[in-house]
Amino acid sequence: MTNIQYIHNHTQIAVKSIENTVQLLNEDCTIPFIARYRKDQTGNLDEVQIEQIAKLNKQFDDIVKRKESILKSIEEQNALSPELKSKIENSFDLQELEDLYLPYKKRKKTRADVAREKGLEPLAKIIMAQKNDDLDYLASKYLNDNVANEEEALQGARDIIAEWINENIFIRKTLRRTFQKKAIVETKVVKTKKEEEEAQKFSQYFDWNENLAKAPSHRLLAMLRAENEGIIKLKITLLDEDKDELLRFMDKNLIKNEGDSAYHIEKAIDDSYKRLLEPAISNEALQEAKTKADIKAIDVFSENLRQLLLAPPLGEKRILAIDPGYRTGCKVVCLDEKGDLLYNETIYPHAPQNETAMAMKKIKSMVNAYNIEAISIGNGTASRETEFFIKKIAFDKPVQVFVVSEAGASVYSASKIAREEFGNYDVTVRGAVSIGRRLSDPLAELVKIDPKSIGVGQYQHDVDQSKLKEELDNTVISCVNSVGININTASKSLLSYVSGIGEKMAENIVNFRTENGAFQDRNQLKKVPRLGEKAFQQAAAFIRIKEGKNPLDNSAVHPESYKKVEKMAKDLGISLTDLVANKDQIAKINPEKYIDETIGILGIKDILKELEKPGLDPRKAAKVFEFDPNVRTINDVRAGMILPGIVNNITAFGCFVDIGIKESGLVHISQLKEGYVSDVNEVVKMHQHVQVKVVEVDEARKRIQLTMVL
Repeated sequence: MTNIQYIHNHTQIAVKSIENTVQLLNEDCTIPFIARYRKDQTGNLDEVQIEQIAKLNKQFDDIVKRKESILKSIEEQNALSPELKSKIENSFDLQELEDLYLPYKKRKKTRADVAREKGLEPLAKIIMAQKNDDLDYLASKYLNDNVANEEEALQGARDIIAEWINENIFIRKTLRRTFQKKAIVETKVVKTKKEEEEAQKFSQYFDWNENLAKAPSHRLLAMLRAENEGIIKLKITLLDEDKDELLRFMDKNLIKNEGDSAYHIEKAIDDSYKRLLEPAISNEALQEAKTKADIKAIDVFSENLRQLLLAPPLGEKRILAIDPGYRTGCKVVCLDEKGDLLYNETIYPHAPQNETAMAMKKIKSMVNAYNIEAISIGNGTASRETEFFIKKIAFDKPVQVFVVSEAGASVYSASKIAREEFGNYDVTVRGAVSIGRRLSDPLAELVKIDPKSIGVGQYQHDVDQSKLKEELDNTVISCVNSVGININTASKSLLSYVSGIGEKMAENIVNFRTENGAFQDRNQLKKVPRLGEKAFQQAAAFIRIKEGKNPLDNSAVHPESYKKVEKMAKDLGISLTDLVANKDQIAKINPEKYIDETIGILGIKDILKELEKPGLDPRKAAKVFEFDPNVRTINDVRAGMILPGIVNNITAFGCFVDIGIKESGLVHISQLKEGYVSDVNEVVKMHQHVQVKVVEVDEARKRIQLTMVL
């Protein structure tokens, strides 16, 4: 089997599309570049499909490497028969490969190994042949200095048989299928932990059992976390009737007659199941369920992150940002259109200082002095009070007021990136700057923060960390390249996610910009140290140059197609500038006329679509939102209230909604709308403005149950 056949078997994508995609990946083309600018080669595959091909291609390579390693190991043991070699070479299932390798795997000395050293393997073979019933007499022939009596000889033979049964591929596959369908996950509380306060959040699992295959990902991850914290004991097992059925299956397949051998084989079967098979297969079943739960949790996290990164930007506005606080005051910063810090100050409008009048005067003065167009308030401690305070101020002109999530702002403010940007300012100023910038452009600001610190995940610290990082990095790359970036204002962090760039190249671009001034056209990228033709090919179309020499430089048209667009303009008898954004002229173009060996109909149609709306930001515009002014703390929330809210986290079991207080309320998946909902994202998105009804308030546990079925 080839890698192309392997990928096709798993995806059913057309073979030609897979071949071309793999070739492009091997040529170091990035997924965003392939998806956007090589549609004719891939057959219009999207990023998800291309990423799937890339993962399966790597998976195939890993399988091939594992096969080579297994074959080499068995060959070194002089145990590689032609039949075994053929089985290994023809298998492309990692689990099956490990089963084939099991008898030859290096391990600690087993009971079977000890029995073999005592010379008892021939006796085990006689028992398994099931042709001789006088086993006590036969066993007496194997007595020696290491084997004291017949029972010891027979026990050693049974140990060897038990290991053979454990290594039987057919039996292992059957057990594996049974555990995959019927395994039960059971939990019991550790008695000494039962009364501890920390354990109460896991009280549901103090005495719990359910079918492992049907356990939702969030529930399994919660159980595993509780086990890791020493609060519960968890085990994977089968119901007694399922266990008995497996033992009968093993008896039927291994015992050929009712003779004396049957007794010893049956004992070996029981021993093999309890001591070897059940622990190994149950652990496999748990690991497989954990892997699936990880994938689900990572998918939820990456989708939440995508929505957060693509949240509506306010755009290039002058912003006054406030990081609210009580005793330590509210840190205020003023930012220009590019997000550069103009001024910072601390005000004390709340208790204990209560310098409200002075604070109002300062805010009004800053708004006028720095021509502020919008105010961004962090949603942490004292957020609502600060919002009310700001709205009492009679500004001389209209000023929009926004409340934004400050999740991760403290992580950014203490980071190396923040120190590089604002080395002369303390962490409180940096945090306030982040709150302001994430209003003007959430994507540009949030890429500076480790995605795990943004707080939109589900058990993100419990899942496979390397897979989580890979998926989140891919999500950030996808978002950055789908929007495009202004190369003359983008930070090093933002640039590093551009297709073909990376961290070191991003630093070179920023240094070049600092030394030579703003980029005037995309071709200047080639003058950046170490940025070669390949990097230029991958990156150029994802960067934007506003008001540059060439109007196409502020579009998603790739420089490799510039001559094609210039010919279109020439054929119409107009200039390139007159063609861009001119829908009437673009409508006259026949796409078929411009197809050649370098670009097909899909590529040409993409160019025409981009020419109609060059540089259009795919994100929506930011909207002002107002919470219920009568709800400031959980004490103000009552069952039956209908409140405005903002979705601030999405999980597999529902979504959390910010209703303007410290505690977010939960809308369970069953309460999102009338009827069955299979995926929360079908109904709500991150930062969506929603109306919710309060179902229940538990002040003691700080929990609020909400419904969107009004």
